[in-house]
Amino acid sequence: MYYPEELVEEIRVKNDIVDVISGYVRLTKKGGPYFGLCPFHNEKSPSFSVSRQKQMYYCFGCGAGGNVFTFLMEYENYSFLEALKVLADRAGVQLPEREYSKEAKQRADTKAVLLEINKKAARYFYIQLKSGGGAHAYTYLTGRGLGEETIKAFGLGYSNKYSNDLYQYLKREGYKDELIAQAGLISVDERQGVYDKFWNRVMFPIMDANSRVIGFGGRVMGDAKPKYLNSPETLVFDKSRNLYGLNRARTSRKPYFLLCEGYMDVISLHQAGFTNAVASLGTALTQGHASLIKRYVNEVYLTYDSDEAGTKAALRAVPILREAGITARVIRMEPYKDPDEFIKGLGADEFGKRVEKAGNGFMFSLEVLERGYDMNTPEGRTAFMREAARRLTEFEEEIERNNYIQAVAERYRVGYEELKGLTAKMAVETGQARPVSRPRQSKSRDREDGIQKSQKILLTWLASDEEVFRQVSKYVLPEDFSEGLYREVAGLLYEQYERHELNPAAVMNHFTDDKEHREVAGLFHTRIRELTTVREQEKALSETVVRVKKHSIEEAAKKLDPSDMAGLQRLMEAKRELERLGKLHISIN
Repeated sequence: MYYPEELVEEIRVKNDIVDVISGYVRLTKKGGPYFGLCPFHNEKSPSFSVSRQKQMYYCFGCGAGGNVFTFLMEYENYSFLEALKVLADRAGVQLPEREYSKEAKQRADTKAVLLEINKKAARYFYIQLKSGGGAHAYTYLTGRGLGEETIKAFGLGYSNKYSNDLYQYLKREGYKDELIAQAGLISVDERQGVYDKFWNRVMFPIMDANSRVIGFGGRVMGDAKPKYLNSPETLVFDKSRNLYGLNRARTSRKPYFLLCEGYMDVISLHQAGFTNAVASLGTALTQGHASLIKRYVNEVYLTYDSDEAGTKAALRAVPILREAGITARVIRMEPYKDPDEFIKGLGADEFGKRVEKAGNGFMFSLEVLERGYDMNTPEGRTAFMREAARRLTEFEEEIERNNYIQAVAERYRVGYEELKGLTAKMAVETGQARPVSRPRQSKSRDREDGIQKSQKILLTWLASDEEVFRQVSKYVLPEDFSEGLYREVAGLLYEQYERHELNPAAVMNHFTDDKEHREVAGLFHTRIRELTTVREQEKALSETVVRVKKHSIEEAAKKLDPSDMAGLQRLMEAKRELERLGKLHISIN
């Protein structure tokens, strides 16, 4: 939904960035700005700067930066609209009601009610666990080594032995049968009538990334089957796009997730201090899971069971994660089956050591593959290397592929060039060989990237120093920037200077698309190589102005109609101006 620019700016102004970020990061005032440890990368010395004057933040270590909306989007992984709503509530600003079609409004209303029902069911299960009737379930959980704080933190509960108890409770709360059924909490058949989906089970509420209860998992207390039962998919619950424990793991600030198979594995790891553990919900890892993980981390440590089923699951997960751009590593659990048993048997310190020793996911897959070949015979070894080479062809980037070829060659004691040649041969045989890009195209791409970097650097300077703008604006105009985002941002910045109200944080309000918002934040916080003296800075800035102007003239020349004499005259004047710019000196105070 689109909200007026004035409303977005009102919400931003009413949420002082120092006050908001102080709720997440401990900040200390040093001169003008505030400094703290960056929440977006691991560091020991504070390089995370927050400016109350500019209402923007920037990390000199990792380059993260933006305004108060950007911070919530990056830290909480919110969309722009989600961040806007959170800050509107914080400031007491009422957002206009979203206009829905009749069908969309009905769907949104239904989802809201289903979330209410799930929340009440979770509370009900928790109360049942603490009642006399839930004593054996509570004993089961404590017997598994879970403490009271952990049970409460994960909202664990119990569905008692009466098969329609929850149904009767929700009916008393005023919910209709149809909606309770849509929440996946009851079943209906002609013979038994209405009965609870879960009864006589320890209950594990499943929450989305925003800690809303979207479904349940239940572990039976007796000998009934199935041992574990999950909610069916509903309007609010899609098991292939949610992860158990994600609501807690996403705030751990660790650069990787520990990916488990079961609920108890996740809970045990969190209790032991490994608060970045998550698990898929009774299903194999999917591309949806991988895409969700990619929003938070770029690396995953697989902690699957050490039995044959767990090994197969890990082998399936590795290529899915790689396709999503996630590096996979595998933690060995032997002599235990899973993380829960490992923690109980050897403790958290030993598990931490296993994390440190985790092996590369691709190399793990070759270890498992090796078991199917007789490596003591030339035939078996050759067949194995051919299959290894075929798998190496799946790495699309040449540098990454060559690195893995080298690792495999060293591990299996074969020549690097020989294995590289075999990999190339397998690529041709399997139809995966790709033509090499022509150097000319590559140079063009590099040149384009270089111009973009120059324009980003110039925008960063213009947004930081009014005196720099005063000098640069004599030579460079918004139309000298590349069409699209860069030119639009430059135009908004120039308009602010004309009104004598420089406010880069407000410029970002114009871009509500998540990708554009983050990109604009980067335009104002482009890393500029370390320049120790003012003279070096002035020289670099002058050269950047010349590069941007020269590129603009070259682009105009390409589009000029040869019959446009007036345009040709302007172009010649611009080129003469460019020659004079070669002697340009811009002062930096």
